[in-house]
Amino acid sequence: MIDSILVFVARHASSLPERLVRGLFLLAADIMWLCRIGGERQLERNLTHVLHARDGRMPARRDLRRTAHRAMRSYFTYFSEAMTLEARSNETLDARVRGAGTYLDAILADSRTASLPAALGHQGNWDYAGFWSHLHLLPVTTVAERLSNEQLLEEFIEIRERAGISIFTTKTPGLTDKLKDVMREQGKGKGAGDGNEHRLVPLLADRDLSHHGEFVEAFDSMIRVARGPATLSYDLMTPLYVVNVYREKLHGERRKKAQTPYGYVIDISGRVDPADYQGMEREDALRAISQEWVRQWSQGVMAHPEDWHMLQPVFLEDMDTSRMSNVPPDVERRIEAVRSGK
Repeated sequence: MIDSILVFVARHASSLPERLVRGLFLLAADIMWLCRIGGERQLERNLTHVLHARDGRMPARRDLRRTAHRAMRSYFTYFSEAMTLEARSNETLDARVRGAGTYLDAILADSRTASLPAALGHQGNWDYAGFWSHLHLLPVTTVAERLSNEQLLEEFIEIRERAGISIFTTKTPGLTDKLKDVMREQGKGKGAGDGNEHRLVPLLADRDLSHHGEFVEAFDSMIRVARGPATLSYDLMTPLYVVNVYREKLHGERRKKAQTPYGYVIDISGRVDPADYQGMEREDALRAISQEWVRQWSQGVMAHPEDWHMLQPVFLEDMDTSRMSNVPPDVERRIEAVRSGK
């Protein structure tokens, strides 16, 4: 049912009033939050870890519910925006996003000489982040989750490609090697306009979809993240940038141009240099790089927990080990200790 609604909205985006679409999606978010359905309970479990790590204590029930409500509304706002992206003009979209962060100048400088990988989480609106990069940084090549609904997947891919984002899907054979090839080949270009410009390869990596990821410490627990960002960075000896995306309230002329009360900050919040890990065995280096980008990224999640859209089990306490492979012995022991209450 929800998939069919998303496809309908995408196909009629130009004829549907944006305020109406946003309002209906927010209503759906409120219903799911109120009834605690559609992944809302898992969202609360995940946010409990974040708020506990941030505040050093278990969150009060009222605070947790309030944060989950905001997160659910942020999540559904993302869908309403993503499915109607092509109906917005470039000027309108540009007013809705801005780059910021400690490493913004660094990524702008590095982008002049090389293709770059980036690690993101499911925060804010990552499609808007891709549009911002295409306009202000580098064209984007990324990976989309292979959905069971092929029709919905095709709509997502078409929308993103029209926004200048090139897409691979998960379960593509030799996916990591294909991404490396994109970075190597595009890196031979002399800049935008020569048909072979550099690329940004941002990966939503806070949840491993292959069950072959890296276990890392996060929010006083452990999560399993995708190896892609660390692999691209280490194997190509290219800096890995860490990105947080969160909403902000708009004012004045920018709000008028954006035609919406909220926009997004693309926060280039961290940078990992693979040269720091060259003396390590490759597998150890990949785990260490993964741990470092997650350490940096988690600071942004704790600052803006309401924009982390994680409605699936990701923490150690919720992991289904029967579906996992390549679980290190120390993690196996920790999982058993958690489940036995030790």
